[in-house]
Amino acid sequence: MTAPLDVSGSATEAQPESVLAGAGKDIQGRSLTRIAWMRLRRDKVALAGGGVVVLLILVAIFSSPIIALFGHPPLEFHQDQIDPATLLPKGAAGGMSSDYLLGVEPVNGRDIFSRIVAGAWISLLIGFLATVVSVIIGTVLGVIAGYFGGWVDQVIGRLMDVFLAFPLLVFAIALAGVVPDHGFGLEGNGLRIAMLIFIIGFFSWPSIGRIVRGQTLSLREREFVDAAKSLGARHGYILFREVLPNLMAPILVYATLLIPTNILFEASLSFLGVGITPPTPTWGGMLSEAVRFYTLPHFVIFPGLAIFITVLAFNLFGDGLRDAFDPRAH
Repeated sequence: MTAPLDVSGSATEAQPESVLAGAGKDIQGRSLTRIAWMRLRRDKVALAGGGVVVLLILVAIFSSPIIALFGHPPLEFHQDQIDPATLLPKGAAGGMSSDYLLGVEPVNGRDIFSRIVAGAWISLLIGFLATVVSVIIGTVLGVIAGYFGGWVDQVIGRLMDVFLAFPLLVFAIALAGVVPDHGFGLEGNGLRIAMLIFIIGFFSWPSIGRIVRGQTLSLREREFVDAAKSLGARHGYILFREVLPNLMAPILVYATLLIPTNILFEASLSFLGVGITPPTPTWGGMLSEAVRFYTLPHFVIFPGLAIFITVLAFNLFGDGLRDAFDPRAH
């Protein structure tokens, strides 16, 4: 019979130094941003939407060289491409060719491809800047309402209700009709772009304001806020150093979803003739002009596709961001 081996405690128990040395190799802390990025990378649909968004931004930024390489000046008439008898584009498919990738417009022969590319920067500019205005106003008022509560919350809450009930489209149409040609150091379409950014951004903040208020109501009861108060921190320090950084994820997600809404609203105003003044190309304005030539599907389809793809890409990317930052996601 073999005697059992005598194993000492030092041989069976791991030393603290070796445990700590090995733990650092296998266990790594992950921030919320890193976890969200890992989830987003697994969402191929959201990544595809984000890729289209990046492509649209690059097209808007480099619209001039793109037009110079693949098209013609967006305001240039090409009467040689128009049949004088019918005032319609010559050839099949609305005049599509290697020189005119998406064909030409009836009557004047302007290059549709160039006008869609040139109109991208107006739609994205208004969509982005109007969202920035909404996010700033909604975040500030939402944080104040949620943190202080009481009568402050009641006043801001009623103000949100008033703005949400405001007939924004009717107001925009009425205001566009009385905008002067000059004002605030701007003129022409520059003034109209500033007006659209102000109207869309200023009257869209209550939606994000309610989301921020709800999140702030939850955050103000957390332990780190109580700890900051017990150490004598001022309200401003708590709001901007403790509460606001924890609101960046929902703000980013909602801002991404708000951009396509603002782009659609700008296109609607241009379609109704109260947006950007022609002949400056806009997607909504092109659709408005195409209504008269409903027998030419290419004239309607391409600007409509530009709006559809842009809105869809932002929505897919925004949905992916929302799922990535959702702590309940697995």
